[in-house]
Amino acid sequence: MTSNPELAPTSLLVQFRETRNRTLELVKTLEKDDFVVQTAFFMSPPKWHIGHVSWIYEAIMSKIDKNYEFYSKEFSEYLNSYYQQFGVPHDKGLRGVVSRPTTDQIFQYFNTINQRVEKFIASQMLSDDAKRMIIMGFHHECQHQELLVYDLQHLLAEQYRPVKKNEMITPVNTEKRSNHIKGGIYMIGNNGNGFCYDIELPEHKVFLNDYKIDVFPITNQQYLEFMKSGGYETYKYWLSDGWEKVKANKWNSPMYWEKIDEKWHVRDFLGIREINPNEPVCHVSYYEADAYCKWAGKRLPTEAEWEKAACWNEKKQEKSTYPWGNENPTSDKCNLLESYHWGCSEIGSYPNGTSYSGCQQMIGDVWEWTSSEFTGYPGFKSGFDEYNDKWFTNQKVLRGGSFGTPKMSIRGSYRNFFRLDERWLFSGFRCVEDI
Repeated sequence: MTSNPELAPTSLLVQFRETRNRTLELVKTLEKDDFVVQTAFFMSPPKWHIGHVSWIYEAIMSKIDKNYEFYSKEFSEYLNSYYQQFGVPHDKGLRGVVSRPTTDQIFQYFNTINQRVEKFIASQMLSDDAKRMIIMGFHHECQHQELLVYDLQHLLAEQYRPVKKNEMITPVNTEKRSNHIKGGIYMIGNNGNGFCYDIELPEHKVFLNDYKIDVFPITNQQYLEFMKSGGYETYKYWLSDGWEKVKANKWNSPMYWEKIDEKWHVRDFLGIREINPNEPVCHVSYYEADAYCKWAGKRLPTEAEWEKAACWNEKKQEKSTYPWGNENPTSDKCNLLESYHWGCSEIGSYPNGTSYSGCQQMIGDVWEWTSSEFTGYPGFKSGFDEYNDKWFTNQKVLRGGSFGTPKMSIRGSYRNFFRLDERWLFSGFRCVEDI
């Protein structure tokens, strides 16, 4: 028996079924031909995602039960993403050139692994550590649900037909632009009892100077001003590597933007439409976010500055899981996957999600770039070999989640990470100023 209700077998089964059903819901309206297409080296065909989020449970069960036998060597070779411990992974850029296993076989595999996992949970006398590994599988599937949404936008954009779609919330007052955050010693990291990744631990002290942080993420209108002033045409705002990317890739706007009749438009899940000036800018790389900040005379926040502005209550001298407190996310506080808006909300749409420091939309809408290098916290201990710690180089930390993030997998301490030039993710930023 366990004293933690999250680890009870019935709770595990409920979480597992909800997670699996959400994966199926995302691909329910796809045509069969959609499942096999890989439109760029950085995305994966939907078929691969459906298979991989099943294979990861096999990898976890094999670690818990040394006698576990994988479903198929052929499937494992194709569906292994980067785990050398399970053999040589298939080339990510070539996932779309593989016709076998077929889409039908992948779905049969998906259903078979469902049965295996449910039987595994029900029949095994699992330790709490083993149960936590299974829960990590749920959260890993959530990560791939979000990656799948990124890939569906690249693959189909406005041609994608979601099962659920809700109207956007009407925004309110957006006049205030920045807030003063008091410096001092801050304990960064996860301090709760619920699930978190090893990279969110251990909680530890950092020192912060006073700073001002934007109330809202940078908007399309603000970013357009940077573009109009020649932001993409002069090297002086850019890191050297970033300027090389601008020239090599001919960047002149965020990803998915295009000029039609001399007006900027974006192509996304909501259609081919004129840029909404009040939406957070989305699909910008770290290089672009950093260049904007330099142009504006500001800078990106460190992840500690971001987390304190999001989760610290100065009056109570305590940290919460989310900007609004410790209650789970709801549709009136933030725009996550289960909001089913399929795009960014205008700034000012979620006053109920305001942090104690007065910042809004720090959870959902767009992941926010920070200036922090992605590496282990002091005292870091790996919880799963090759899962997070193998990426401790050449990546930057993002915080806060996006409109594609499942609500069960986000919290204020969550550390996402991407390379500095990647921008197919739902990424934006907000600025800080020194005081």
